[in-house]
Amino acid sequence: MAHAQSHTKRIWNVFWILSAITIVEVILGIYKPGVLHLSSFLGTSPLNWIFIILTLAKAYGITWAFMHMEGEKKWFRRSVVWTAVFLICYLVTLLLIEGDYLHSTLAPLVRW
Repeated sequence: MAHAQSHTKRIWNVFWILSAITIVEVILGIYKPGVLHLSSFLGTSPLNWIFIILTLAKAYGITWAFMHMEGEKKWFRRSVVWTAVFLICYLVTLLLIEGDYLHSTLAPLVRW
């Protein structure tokens, strides 16, 4: 019975951590501080970078907790997590490049 209780406690801990990260994302998305939203850093706003980093942290936490990665061999964990992080970063890079291209191409034609 103690084994089931430890998993229940662990699930609740993961729930609260992921909820806190999500609440921070929602608050930042609602208020959009001008310092973070209207400036530019590495091709996009710092607010976007905060969202990207928090989303990667949530993905890592979900993978670690619910795919039971802590019990696997070190190199298997690394191969799963690093591959996912690389592919997500690659996707984000492509989306930012394409989004910037579309904005610069369509901005003169469309009234935003």
